[in-house]
Amino acid sequence: MATGQARRLWLSLPAELARRFRPHADRLATKILDEIQHAVPEYAKPLEGQFGEVIVRAIEQAVLSCLDSIEDTRSTPDRWGKLFHEVGKRVYHDGGSLNSLQAAYRAGGQAAWRYVSSFGQSMRLPVPMLCVSAEAIFAYVDEISSYSVEGYTLAQARATGTLERRRRRLLELILARPPSSPAAVASMAKAAQWTLPEWVTVVALEPLTEEQFAPTLGDDVLLDLEGAEPCLITPDPSRDLPEMPHWRAAVGPRVRISDAATSLHWARRTLELARGGVIPAAQVVHAADHLTTLWLLQERFLLDELSARVLAPFASLTAKQQLRLAETLLAWLKCNGSTLEIARLLDIHPQTVRYRVAQLTELFGARLGDPQERLKMQIALEAHHLLGTKPE
Repeated sequence: MATGQARRLWLSLPAELARRFRPHADRLATKILDEIQHAVPEYAKPLEGQFGEVIVRAIEQAVLSCLDSIEDTRSTPDRWGKLFHEVGKRVYHDGGSLNSLQAAYRAGGQAAWRYVSSFGQSMRLPVPMLCVSAEAIFAYVDEISSYSVEGYTLAQARATGTLERRRRRLLELILARPPSSPAAVASMAKAAQWTLPEWVTVVALEPLTEEQFAPTLGDDVLLDLEGAEPCLITPDPSRDLPEMPHWRAAVGPRVRISDAATSLHWARRTLELARGGVIPAAQVVHAADHLTTLWLLQERFLLDELSARVLAPFASLTAKQQLRLAETLLAWLKCNGSTLEIARLLDIHPQTVRYRVAQLTELFGARLGDPQERLKMQIALEAHHLLGTKPE
């Protein structure tokens, strides 16, 4: 049954008009279908299967709905709304566009008016009655079109929600530890309509504002902004990162997709070090730019063990002495023992350098001449320098 404004207009017409027009119903439905197929390229094809059945039935029932409304024939109140709602859902599921669907309704309304106008003139109907008929036709087209748009957008939203869930699951599978089987990843990627790239980059994210703005990224990006540790997987970070102005991003190493979990690990570690001020904080930081730092600081337990062994002579000193001599020892190792270079680097007098080096020689003795010992010392001291902690 037609609804709203259209129904009120149909009811204002005499019931006799509907009875006289009813023999034309099938012919009008054919005219409407022909016009739609002529005017809308997407429908210029044989209407087969469920899609064709729904479209043809909808046109036929639209015509009957209008005639029933004129005669005030009672039917299930939501019968027509459900039908045209289903039209929208069917068009979406068959890959049709919303623009073409709305164009089809407009073309159908124009075809209906031309036929009704010709019929009215042949029957010598009063002009006011024809005007009401025209207004009713186009009001009805607007109303049933709105049902179909609602059905289309609802189906689209549900499909999008399903796709998003599948893509979230796919992201979880790719980043899982222990690794998911390639077959499981490939199967979920197919269900999620995601083409598996050979190489990917994983990016760890942190919101810069309280409101977490969702970026608009490519269809080939897997994104999780709702988890405790937001992240994304992309085949092209240079394309996607500029589209995320409200997020701090740490970019993991580029890896094969089977190693995505490793990329995420180093991305998150890079973000942690940037947050702690160990590496320069920026909106976008790249793990590849800080590989030495990441390697040095990957395991605090091992650093402490190394420090306890190679920097043991510092243990008897005060905290102030430890920091001063550790600074001098690191400079001595970097400058190959050059007093003048150490003085310039630390901005102290060369005589002060000589005094401190003498203390270091007394503490470490022959170990300062052992290349392997010097390497261990420099590694430990560099790590403590990055962390801002004293060696102990």
